[in-house]
Amino acid sequence: MVAPNLKAEVMKLAERRAEMEAEMNVIIGNLCRPGGPGLSGNLIDSEGFPRSDIDIPAVRADRRRLAELRYDHRDVTEKMNQNIQLLHTGGMKSADVMMSSSSSSSSDYLPPSLGSSSGMDVDLVVGRPFAVVDEIIESSPAAEDGLQLGDQIVKFGSVEMGENLFMRLVEEAQAKQGQPVPVAVIRRGTLINILVTPRAWSGRGLLG
Repeated sequence: MVAPNLKAEVMKLAERRAEMEAEMNVIIGNLCRPGGPGLSGNLIDSEGFPRSDIDIPAVRADRRRLAELRYDHRDVTEKMNQNIQLLHTGGMKSADVMMSSSSSSSSDYLPPSLGSSSGMDVDLVVGRPFAVVDEIIESSPAAEDGLQLGDQIVKFGSVEMGENLFMRLVEEAQAKQGQPVPVAVIRRGTLINILVTPRAWSGRGLLG
C-alpha cells in the first residue's frame, strides 16, 4: 500500500508547480512583449541613459521574481521526482498520481486541445522546459524559422531535459545541420511545435 499522505503530497506539489508555471508565463509575456526589454535586455539606451520607454523598477522586479520562481520550480520538481520514485517503489505509477490531480490547476498548464481528461502525466504531455529564449538575433536561423522571445524550449529534436544538456544540444544541431529539426516550445502557456533548421549563417553557431 502507498501512504495516502505521500500521494497527496505529490498532488499538492503538482498544483504548486502549475501555479508557478502560470506565473512565470505571465512574467515572460510581459517582459517579452513587442518593444519590451526581454529577459536580459539592456535597460539603458545607446547613449547610456535609462530607457524612457519602459518601467525600469517594474522590469527589475519581474526579472527578480522570475529568478525566484525558476529556483522554486526546480526545487518543487525535484521533490516531486523523489516522491514519485517512492510511489513507484510502492507499486503505484506516477501517471496514476497525476491523473488523480487532473481536476486541479495543473491541468490549466496544458494546451486546450489536450485538456485534463487526456489521462496522461503532465510532464509526459508538456515536458519540462530546459531553456528560455531570451534573445533573438535578426536574420539568424532561429529567428527566421519562428522561434520567439520568451519561448520555453521543451524538446529540441531528440534532446530533452537531462544531464550534459549543452553538449547534447550541440551534437544534435551538428548532426542535423541542413535538416529541419522538430522543436517543442511553450509559448504563452500553449505547447506548440515548429521546425528549425540548423545551418551556417553570418553569425555564430548554427542557430543564433
